[in-house]
Amino acid sequence: MELGSTVSAVRSTRVLVGDQVRPAVVVIKDGKIHEIASSCSFSEDVACQVLDVGDSVVMPGVVDCHVHVNEPGRTSWEGFWTATRAAAAGGVTTIVDMPLNSIPPTTTLDNFHEKLREATGKCFVDVAFWGGVVPGNQLHLRPMIQAGVAGFKCFLIHSGVDEFPHVNDSDLHTAMKQLQGTGSVLLFHAERDVWEGKGETGDPCQYSTFLQSRPDVMETEAIRVVTELCLQYQVRCHIVHLSSAKPLKLIEEARQAGAPLTVETTHHYLSLCAEDIPAGATQFKCCPPIRGSVNREQLWSALKAGQIDMVVSDHSPCTTDLKKLDSGDFTQAWGGISSLQFGLSLFWSSASKRGFQLPDVVRLLSQKTAQLCCLDSRKGCLAPSYDADLVVWDPEREFEIQEENIHHKNKLTPYLGLKLQGAVRATILRGRLVYEDGSFCAEPLGKHLLIPQKTNQAQL
Repeated sequence: MELGSTVSAVRSTRVLVGDQVRPAVVVIKDGKIHEIASSCSFSEDVACQVLDVGDSVVMPGVVDCHVHVNEPGRTSWEGFWTATRAAAAGGVTTIVDMPLNSIPPTTTLDNFHEKLREATGKCFVDVAFWGGVVPGNQLHLRPMIQAGVAGFKCFLIHSGVDEFPHVNDSDLHTAMKQLQGTGSVLLFHAERDVWEGKGETGDPCQYSTFLQSRPDVMETEAIRVVTELCLQYQVRCHIVHLSSAKPLKLIEEARQAGAPLTVETTHHYLSLCAEDIPAGATQFKCCPPIRGSVNREQLWSALKAGQIDMVVSDHSPCTTDLKKLDSGDFTQAWGGISSLQFGLSLFWSSASKRGFQLPDVVRLLSQKTAQLCCLDSRKGCLAPSYDADLVVWDPEREFEIQEENIHHKNKLTPYLGLKLQGAVRATILRGRLVYEDGSFCAEPLGKHLLIPQKTNQAQL
């Protein structure tokens, strides 16, 4: 079957339908799933383009709701063309772009429109967009909701880029009042500058020096602020990239008290640990930091217990020079990890060893992420009327991450040379074959996903 062609049906002996893996045919009409038919009851039309994938697993495409595309303004770091190709190669059919590190950031309606213009004609998968909350932009929030942003992100500590300043308590109360009654969500980079022992006295090339400069208490104290705000205003709140297991008790208590609060962690916090990071290996630097192996296992336990709702990439690339590999100085290097293409395989490689099953993968990488950004009526589920976004993959197949097979613009990643389990064979976007065995369709077929206003947003 040619890349870019319309697929009428996908047949496999292993289709994930609800919580069951069984032989089935996913019948597609007008870009939507029409029905899930049993193999014996499906009668093939002469003109029907059936993709028979044998015993490869067919399940909903991954929805990665934490991706820094960096366009416009920092296209040497990444861009819509390369990011969405990498996504397609990893079985990701929807990404949600963060409001930074693009220039300008997505903090006003005009800036949002500029980003939409830049993204046009460059997306190989579907793309939704987060807006940003920064000091003084509160009157831009409701117009951006009306224009279709999925929600907003803010920082409680320096963001790493000057054009996206962090907010103080006053800014937060102002933003929460604007968001009340809109149904929107506020995402928090939850670290606070409460750590007094920040004098960098250790060797900057040792990872432990950097790790000690961003202790767990910075996350705990930030999350304490988030839980109080969430309970006070009853606005949906979401903690991005939780790295420390220590605040989990705070989060659970707030939820039990009625806070509409969700939390994500990332593939790097689940796959990597501080003890294994070599001196000078700044490709491992991110904020908050990768912590120890005991903490990592606590995150896995929380994921299994439902205390953590979803897993994302937090794909945050940069140019090689910003990683300071020549000096190996963790304190000066850019903090961010590239992994958009490998999220499904990274997760499965570790999760399958810890008793997670295929339905857990869909729940944590597709359903819950779609739900966060109000896309759950059309994305993240293999059922009639949903978009026919499918990933075809082989969970048992091993492969090695090699530079020539990486589709991100900048190839630097801590996963280079790593052997993973779970290889993506093909990706289908709204019924079109956009990726298969290392090749892409010639033209980008992705759409912008503008989130419709809820009924309680009608008066905005």
